[in-house]
Amino acid sequence: MADDNELMLKDPAAGKKKKLIIIVILAVVILVGGGIGAWFMLSGSETQPESEQTGEATPAAVVPEPSLYVEMPRPFVFNVAGAQRDRLVQIKIQLMVRGTADEALAKQHIPLIEGTLLRVFSLASVEQLMTFEGKEKLRVDSLEECRRVLKELTSSTVIEQVLFTGFVMQ
Repeated sequence: MADDNELMLKDPAAGKKKKLIIIVILAVVILVGGGIGAWFMLSGSETQPESEQTGEATPAAVVPEPSLYVEMPRPFVFNVAGAQRDRLVQIKIQLMVRGTADEALAKQHIPLIEGTLLRVFSLASVEQLMTFEGKEKLRVDSLEECRRVLKELTSSTVIEQVLFTGFVMQ
């Protein structure tokens, strides 16, 4: 017959306990390693930049002026000739400028800007305004013409962007 030692059955609960202990140890090792790695990545370098070590002054970073928006007082309403029929167009516009000085200049010269925009809009056709590319070209042309006119008058471009905030064509 078989020896009693050979007939011993393995305890299934003991195998599960060993697996559970191994899984817990691995999870703890991963969490600790991740925490240490995150600490190294997030903690800043304790060394000073080379320019501070040598006593050199670094040039101040140029901070751009904040963007400000100047709303045109009324929407532009005009007729556009088309191949089949004329259309009525209404465009609401805001001007993006940088800083309060450019904002004041834009507000001061609103009549000039309105006249310039109407002149550019009068060159548009229905076919052009039916496509996104045509509207974008009209916006870019408006920006370039306004910049040109204001540059002649103020020696500054003043306007950074012309934004169409409303566009209706009937």
